[in-house]
Amino acid sequence: MKALVVRLDSFGDVLLAGPAVRAVAAHCSEVTMLCGPLGEGAARQLPGVDEVIVWAAPWEGVDAPAVHEADVDGLVRQVRSAAFDVALVLTSFHQSPLPTALLLRMAGVARIGADSVDHPGRLLDVRHRRCPGRHEAEAALDTAAALGFVLPPGDDGRPRVLPPPDTIALTGNGPYLVVHPGASAPARAWSPERCAEAVSLLAELGHRVVVTGGPGEAGLTRRVSGDTAVDLGGRTTPRTLAGVLRTADVVVSGNTGPAHLAAAVGTPVVSLFAPVVPAERWAPYGVPSVLLGDQSAPCADSRARHCPVPGHPCLDEVTGQDVVRAVQKLLKEST
Repeated sequence: MKALVVRLDSFGDVLLAGPAVRAVAAHCSEVTMLCGPLGEGAARQLPGVDEVIVWAAPWEGVDAPAVHEADVDGLVRQVRSAAFDVALVLTSFHQSPLPTALLLRMAGVARIGADSVDHPGRLLDVRHRRCPGRHEAEAALDTAAALGFVLPPGDDGRPRVLPPPDTIALTGNGPYLVVHPGASAPARAWSPERCAEAVSLLAELGHRVVVTGGPGEAGLTRRVSGDTAVDLGGRTTPRTLAGVLRTADVVVSGNTGPAHLAAAVGTPVVSLFAPVVPAERWAPYGVPSVLLGDQSAPCADSRARHCPVPGHPCLDEVTGQDVVRAVQKLLKEST
């Protein structure tokens, strides 16, 4: 049986779909992942994925293409030619799977399942209803199970990636901590000043610190690293970042893709978590973690990309010393 698993949004979202992908792979001969451009680097690291289709949907993300630019007909032809027997469409709690399901129906996919609040008409064969309070990784597994795909015995259901490469050439020898100052949305980012303070305090305590960031964050990582940390801003791919995070003792990050990647490689996380989305659904999953940030702040559940509260108090009232204490707690628990 050939299966298609769809998750069209961001890097971290695709990582959290990983356990559901493994559930599908346990019952199917071939699994293809359909993801957006931001999720490709995660999809290509997921165990159980044989092929990846990358498509920018006009209903996903803050920079979605116009409908006439999205080549909907091309996607329908590609899916039809692959002749999938079944499709699992995964979305966040606030997203609808129905636009995707419509295209899959047009492509001839006979059996489609998804979690849907909206009435699906004939678009879904299995309409799952998510249980309140479920983490996104658990909710995806629930939806897969509703379609008949459960994890094999011995699979603990944690996010996981393929074994990453050795990255000692990037990090250097010896134990280290990772600080990742960037975030996909400004509302989820700790201020550069606070990040730099934490790096300095950790270094004063004798910790070696590695600062990570994407290609567009080199200026930010340079500022946060100062003269004390190893600056890897713009120097990692998704796979090498997995390697850097895997061999770290603790990762300090906001609610963004690398926090979920750290969890997927089994590294404890200090999570600077802005409550614009609920932590019960999006906190690092399956690893020891400490959550920092006021979860009852006025911005809670707003899904805001830019903080609506002057001064960004939910995160910027967290101090460097708070992070140091959280790191020390996780280090103590791991010994």
